[in-house]
Amino acid sequence: MTARPRERAPRPARDPDPARNAAYWARIDRIVDAAPPLTDTQRAIIRTAFHQATPREAAA
Repeated sequence: MTARPRERAPRPARDPDPARNAAYWARIDRIVDAAPPLTDTQRAIIRTAFHQATPREAAA
């Protein structure tokens, strides 16, 4: 499976100062870019966690 570039969703303003807000998101981008890619097993675990029924739905 090859990763394809995705368009980024609009980001919330984390700081009212535009320079500090840009610096915050630049730091996040550096952290994400430095992280190793997820394995298929890790992707499956995350996908499963987000697609499970919530406890309220499961109880109904």
